[in-house]
Amino acid sequence: MRKLVFGALAALFAATVAAGAQQVGKVGVDWIGNDILIEAIKDPKVDGVTCHVSYFDRSVIDRLKKGNWFEEPSDSAIACQQTGPITIRDIDLSAEGEEVFKQGISLIWKKQVVNRIYDRASDTLIYLSHSRQVQDGSAKMALSTVPLFGQKVVWEKGKPPSD
Repeated sequence: MRKLVFGALAALFAATVAAGAQQVGKVGVDWIGNDILIEAIKDPKVDGVTCHVSYFDRSVIDRLKKGNWFEEPSDSAIACQQTGPITIRDIDLSAEGEEVFKQGISLIWKKQVVNRIYDRASDTLIYLSHSRQVQDGSAKMALSTVPLFGQKVVWEKGKPPSD
């Protein structure tokens, strides 16, 4: 009974949608209830760009079967596109970029993160989806780019000089 309660709590935790994300798709992948979820994420500082992120959502049955109740796999995929006129507000222009989206994929330590990095030389926004953990970081990642070259882009603080 205790395992069932923990499994139900883990499923409830995993099902919460992060702020800024809207679930737009759900594909069942097996008979025990595991799914692939697809969420649309709007960049809070770049109007006109939408990223679609997909990730695995483990079922209660899978959690009970494997005994790892409080964690989702680190795998994810991302695709970002221009979906309207682009207006760029005050973004971080450093090589590390800034976090656009974050949601928990374990009870405490593990997060699914999307970072935005601006590549000045190619005038491109780069979106990196990865998991962040306190220890044993994961090498599983996905990358998507939105080229700005030739687009009518409004920079609220002025376009930074290219390198």
